[in-house]
Amino acid sequence: MKAKKGVTFVDLDDDDDDDDKHKLMAAQSRTIPMKKKKRPKPMLTFSSFARCSLLSLPKFTTTHFSSSSSSSPNSNANSHHTNHKNIKQIDLSSDDDEDEEEEEDQEEEEMVQVDFEFFDPKLEDFHGVKLLLQKYLDNYQWDLSGFVDLILAQTTVGTVVKSADSEGDTDDSDGNRDGGDEQELFAVITALNFGRYQDNRCMKELKQYVLGMCKEEKTKVKLKQVLEEEAKDTGLLMCQRFANCPYQLVLKLYEALFDEISWATEDEPTAVLRDSFRFKHYFLITKILENKARPQQGAVKRKADWDEPVIYLKQEDEIFHEMSSWSFTFELSAEELAPPELKSYKKVGLAMVIKAEVIPKFLEKLKSLVESL
Repeated sequence: MKAKKGVTFVDLDDDDDDDDKHKLMAAQSRTIPMKKKKRPKPMLTFSSFARCSLLSLPKFTTTHFSSSSSSSPNSNANSHHTNHKNIKQIDLSSDDDEDEEEEEDQEEEEMVQVDFEFFDPKLEDFHGVKLLLQKYLDNYQWDLSGFVDLILAQTTVGTVVKSADSEGDTDDSDGNRDGGDEQELFAVITALNFGRYQDNRCMKELKQYVLGMCKEEKTKVKLKQVLEEEAKDTGLLMCQRFANCPYQLVLKLYEALFDEISWATEDEPTAVLRDSFRFKHYFLITKILENKARPQQGAVKRKADWDEPVIYLKQEDEIFHEMSSWSFTFELSAEELAPPELKSYKKVGLAMVIKAEVIPKFLEKLKSLVESL
């Protein structure tokens, strides 16, 4: 089915060279320099038109990529890629600002260690995945349990991320982590074919919700074409995670997903299943923050009122939005308290259609973005 590559975050000694460059080592034995960065600010700008909201996290000193096995996507339909992707983030230390020396001295003996591991989705992940998806369609009453079942049943394409230190983490007879059901689940990513699952209640209700939220008739015509007439060529791309997941991990999630999709077009046992992963379009549903002072079409623009028209809650959504064929926003019924600095913004839904052919360019831009953080 698939081989999952691993990533390990390790710490460098404080006595490194003055230029303090890092090495990004891949399984393919290629090295990419990575500059040491200060702790990211809560608000980061990726383009001149939008900014992204991030949780301030400790820095990574070095990112080291390794793989426990090499597998080829060109294997036959009976081959099975068994190794799991392991992502480990070790020793996240604080910055060396002189004005924080006293605080750092107090924290010098403290070490934060968080280990992440990638697993194929399975039935034991039901409650963790459902928790991550509680607000996926706002407050809409739909067959969420059935939707989670679809995600967990499709093991060839899809990944869940768990903490490796949870009590339920055990080793199987081969010494591999089995991702016990007590592990805390941090993220889930998948792509579901609208045509393949069109008879499932959850997909019917999801499509009904999206069509109901689209108010512009011309856009609704295009939406129906993608979700109905071209359903067999359209994949629902979904990535849900906790806000403080490191973006190095997010990059590997997307890389793994699109690798799995490529492998599935060759490794699945039947032509029907192989064809179900030959996507031509991806459909995304996400949420953004939109400036309440953003002028309507034809209104006079007052720059002071909307310097930041949009804040992307997930940074990759800005790249998707930029590369989308078309998109639309829609109102949300759930009201959430915003921090004082975001009081001029409201959360809205964003639906996008992205051509599958632009995904390599998306991954390039996401990698550049992650390396700049």
